[in-house]
Amino acid sequence: MRPTVLSLAFAGLAAAHGGASVQKPIVDANANWMTKHMAEEHHMDNWDAGAFFALHDYNSNGRWEGSELQRTYGLMDDSNKGMSAARKDEVLNILLHLLDEDNDGEVSRQEFLNFIAQGKTLPDLNTGPGHHGDDEYEYEIHHWEKYHDENTKLEDLTHPEDIEHFKKHEQMEDEEGRLEALNKIAIVEANIPQKFRRQS
Repeated sequence: MRPTVLSLAFAGLAAAHGGASVQKPIVDANANWMTKHMAEEHHMDNWDAGAFFALHDYNSNGRWEGSELQRTYGLMDDSNKGMSAARKDEVLNILLHLLDEDNDGEVSRQEFLNFIAQGKTLPDLNTGPGHHGDDEYEYEIHHWEKYHDENTKLEDLTHPEDIEHFKKHEQMEDEEGRLEALNKIAIVEANIPQKFRRQS
């Protein structure tokens, strides 16, 4: 692993966490799925239905489309890559059946608030806690905050998750370097087929 990649990625993580990382709230094992999700995925224990809706309205249009429901339940995350498309559709259909009052295939904010006002909660559909962040966010919230802090040294980053995470950074840097090299190559007119050359 190149030292520059690892050092830069490590410095970014350390700076991002500073000394004030928010720890995951302790949640009762019998808590509902929404409460566990908010604690594990967002480190929040003080929220209301409106905040839950807004946080998971990824395109901020006031509605949850099917893809947003699936993302909230972690169905687009690598942790569920082995789940069949039929099971993902089943999860979506269960949620729409519970939430979509007007059967338009989406869940409005008001529909969700009505659902919660009836004393209901989103069910645990055995899809996990609902990982829906990007790789960087998921690494930070589920690994870095658990095992590392601002005092972590470069040589301490030896967990398999650390190695995999920084390997991705290295691969991204390699790809950027390859693209930069391609952009620097001058166009050789002799390599352009005649039919594509400008005719003078």
